[in-house]
Amino acid sequence: MQTKFKTALLAAGLMASGGTALAEESFSQWMISLTRHKEVKPVDNKAYKDECSGCHLAYQPGLLPAKSWEKMLNEKALSDHFGDNASLDADTLKEILNYAVANAADKSYYKRSRKIALATKTGDAPLRITEVRYIKRKHHEIPEKMIKGNKDVKSLSFCNACHTKAEEGDFDNDTVNIPNYPKWKDR
Repeated sequence: MQTKFKTALLAAGLMASGGTALAEESFSQWMISLTRHKEVKPVDNKAYKDECSGCHLAYQPGLLPAKSWEKMLNEKALSDHFGDNASLDADTLKEILNYAVANAADKSYYKRSRKIALATKTGDAPLRITEVRYIKRKHHEIPEKMIKGNKDVKSLSFCNACHTKAEEGDFDNDTVNIPNYPKWKDR
């Protein structure tokens, strides 16, 4: 009896949200929205990964909202990208910007990205992931000596220094290993 009830409830939900499913870009995206993923979507665009990882971790677009990527990924901003000239040809820039905006935190179904989207919904578009309220809160207990005073970390912007699965989009506490402080995780 319970199985029939659950099936009927699921069918009713699908019928009631049919308009929502049609409004989505695709049925598969709508299905993904029903089963939200835990972390952030890993980078799966070759141009984005190649260009960005030449200097730093290719940060997943789900770590910032679209308004941040739009502010950061334009010709003027890239000519002085945090002190470096990261200029790109027009076609590559367009591909990277489109990818970043389409996969930004406020367009993602991944749980951690949704939390970032909520934390950046109002106010100015943050240009640094480390400026996001949610990210600051997740790191507030870590003493400065373990980050800035740590020769193998130096800054929160080097996510992959401590998050061993950062490239895979996994920032869970279980994947953290702060260099030179192996017992931190066990406290």
